[in-house]
Amino acid sequence: MRKVVVTGIGAVSSLGNSFHESWTSVKKGLSGIAPLTRFDVPPMKWKMSGELKGFDAGLYLSQKEITHLDPFIHYAVAASFMAAEDAGLIKDRNALSVMRNELEKKSLNSSLITHHSSLASGGVIIGSSRGGITTIERELEKIYASRITHHASRLSPYLMPSTSINMASSYVAQRLGIKGYCLGISNACSSGANAIGEAYRLIKSGYDGPVFAGGTEAPICRLCIEGYGVSGALSKVDNASASRPFDKTRDGFVLSEGACILVLEDYESALKRGAKIYGEIIGYGNTTDAFHQTRPSAEGEARAIMIAMEEGGVSPKDVDYINAHGTSTPLGDKAETEAIKLALGKRAYKIPISSVKSMTGHMLAASGAFEAAVTLMTIREGIVTPTINLKTRDPECDLNYITETMKSDINTAISNSFGFGGVNAVLVFKEFTG
Repeated sequence: MRKVVVTGIGAVSSLGNSFHESWTSVKKGLSGIAPLTRFDVPPMKWKMSGELKGFDAGLYLSQKEITHLDPFIHYAVAASFMAAEDAGLIKDRNALSVMRNELEKKSLNSSLITHHSSLASGGVIIGSSRGGITTIERELEKIYASRITHHASRLSPYLMPSTSINMASSYVAQRLGIKGYCLGISNACSSGANAIGEAYRLIKSGYDGPVFAGGTEAPICRLCIEGYGVSGALSKVDNASASRPFDKTRDGFVLSEGACILVLEDYESALKRGAKIYGEIIGYGNTTDAFHQTRPSAEGEARAIMIAMEEGGVSPKDVDYINAHGTSTPLGDKAETEAIKLALGKRAYKIPISSVKSMTGHMLAASGAFEAAVTLMTIREGIVTPTINLKTRDPECDLNYITETMKSDINTAISNSFGFGGVNAVLVFKEFTG
């Protein structure tokens, strides 16, 4: 079986418009959560979100493409181009600024950017929970307005293709000239982690790669805010401390947007082209609770953790860090705490654990991928990032949740992602030593 390594990372989040910027903010324990600005919120109980700030889709797409594609695709394309550059699979990305006007006439596969020969046979697997829901809402509003004003309104001919879950993967493939494996995954909040796990399995079983894998989400619209809100999932706190995983006063998550894409490769291929290596993926667990539509099961989550550890040949004593799903919901954080205890026994109390969502909010599918990237950087730099806003510890969440950035030697780490429907995805990463 092949060794699967990560050679590139790209991201846009509420903490920054690149992964480097976002990671720097995470290390500092900064929050990307702020009041909603996308639409008028006074009638609503849920007023906070994790919106991108200053993101410029024009760096990656033409104005026509921006208009015709949902933002979840904009974010995926941006993150994928940054990941490709980071992995050394494209060069001269500064030419993108020159290409803004050229994009109406050319594709990004033009000679202005140098592409590595392996891209053509590579793959793309990108997950999204809500896909093009922002565009769907906009088109529904057009229909509603036309019925009130009695003026006919034509739906966009791009409505269907631009909102399909697979279009993130398909458009990234189109833009990077990838003609191999292509898959869109929708598995609730686990989608991004599932995409990385499936890419890992694909390469491990013999696919040449490279494979671009991760998650993307653009759910900051009234349908999603009110939809998650009325289900009881969102926090009603109206300040940056709204996301407070494992705190006794937690009352729900904060909905956010963004994308994160990782480049996965076979080690021998990465070595041959001299790529830098962030770390190795050694295990992936994918389970379903078979329990409830929205309520999590600690037993199902624990099985995913144990399956991932078993595949990686990891015992509880080997685990140095856990990047928790940690959404800040009352039931979710309690179930995850129980799951970690079930999977790791007494060792669970000694392992440093943190939740990135305390800073980013919940990016749905993008969170699992972003947290995987953070876990890799935790291993690489030996820095455990904090769970901010954790002031009053819940007695039922009694593990070693880290609240201040700390240095630690990390060799093996776990990243958890769980979603509605009882779907669980767990990834195990290891420091790469050759």
